[in-house]
Amino acid sequence: MILNASQLNALRQRNDEELRKGRYARHGYPAHTIRDLLHTVEAVKKEKKKWKKLAQERGKALETVREAADSVLDNGN
Repeated sequence: MILNASQLNALRQRNDEELRKGRYARHGYPAHTIRDLLHTVEAVKKEKKKWKKLAQERGKALETVREAADSVLDNGN
């Protein structure tokens, strides 16, 4: 199941409420597990952004190398 941003926010809010209740929270509610999963989701989002940026920079670098190689080949002929 894929959750959108508003669903993740709602889950985060509900979980925060359960965590604030402390020992009065519903028995069996996996608040700490859900908190850990939400942290993992945020970490994955950051990693995805990092790799996307890296791929864009790599593409720009390859384009620069391609242009340089083309200009060298054109000047040689």
